[in-house]
Amino acid sequence: MALRLPRRGRLAALGACLAASLGTALFAGAARPANEKVVNIYNWSDYIDPQVLDAFTRETGIKVVYDTYDNNEILETRLLAGRSGYDIVVPSGPYLQRLIRAGAFRPLEKAKLKNLGNLWPDIMSRLAGYDPGNVYAIDYMWGTTGIGYNVALVREKLGPNVPVNSWGVVLNPSSAAKLKECGLMMLDSPEDLIPSMLPFFGAKADSKRWDDMTLVTDALYKVRGSVRKFHSSEYIQALANGDICMAVGYSGDVLQAKKRADEANNGVEVAYVVPKEGSLMWFDSFAIPKDAPHPDEALAFLDYMMRPEVAAANTNFVSYASGNLAAKAHVKPEILNNPGIYPDEATMQRLSVNTAWDERTQRFVTRLWTRVRTGR
Repeated sequence: MALRLPRRGRLAALGACLAASLGTALFAGAARPANEKVVNIYNWSDYIDPQVLDAFTRETGIKVVYDTYDNNEILETRLLAGRSGYDIVVPSGPYLQRLIRAGAFRPLEKAKLKNLGNLWPDIMSRLAGYDPGNVYAIDYMWGTTGIGYNVALVREKLGPNVPVNSWGVVLNPSSAAKLKECGLMMLDSPEDLIPSMLPFFGAKADSKRWDDMTLVTDALYKVRGSVRKFHSSEYIQALANGDICMAVGYSGDVLQAKKRADEANNGVEVAYVVPKEGSLMWFDSFAIPKDAPHPDEALAFLDYMMRPEVAAANTNFVSYASGNLAAKAHVKPEILNNPGIYPDEATMQRLSVNTAWDERTQRFVTRLWTRVRTGR
């Protein structure tokens, strides 16, 4: 089975192997014949079914050159520097918004995208919070931030009647202290934790009020001594092995932990819940850089990716929800019927999006988070 690396903390190694299997490296492109049909893709590692790429090339004759990154900051830096050489990139929501404002993308030529009608209207409506009018981007995958936990260990430490479907289970010092005994981890990501937890304090997830943000980080500061580690990927294997009993993490990553535990048959039962107060919904979307060298090939690739069976193949490979509504008919039942991947309507109503912070607020949040992480 191919190893699934965490969505936001992925190592580049697997992506490099994929690039090698598809052909030459991106920066060898200068040596290619000028008339060669090619599309240069810059995506998160291990985030697409390699068979989809092979099938696209067989059908269209367009060669796929696939390069990877492991965080949005790297992508943003390359695009803002210009002349990246990429035809398709996959930024996450707030970064998509910032890059649109910076003029980094070209508008989609929707007349050339005959499969646009397969997209999920509700998902695209939410994505419009970052891309008004859906002018520049097409959602690829989406998910949530919530609580993953070891069912038996949490029941043992907290008791059978203590609910785990609330942010209070990790923000209350007394319950956090009990979880410390069996292992509590949280994302090292203020961009995800702060908006996700704001509804617990009665604020909107997209609040830009500094006082609201401080409520969250003050609460995290009080429980930081009970948190084994703030890390955005290590919790996956730790949950799967039974080394920790709870993690605040991404939906797909927790489901990967569950899959690993099930495959290992190690007796660890991993579950995932979106807290009742609400949480954050994230999006990774396709966009075409303004200076893309092969825009027509990029459009052909996007149209191919919006075919229902193709979108479903990618969801079946990475275990994240697709932004393609028509794809649901082709998604494996164990994925489609898993509420941690495809939440029910009641849960969807509790999910919010967070738009980008301005630079001044970003600096303020960095200071808040440094205090949480270091205690100073």
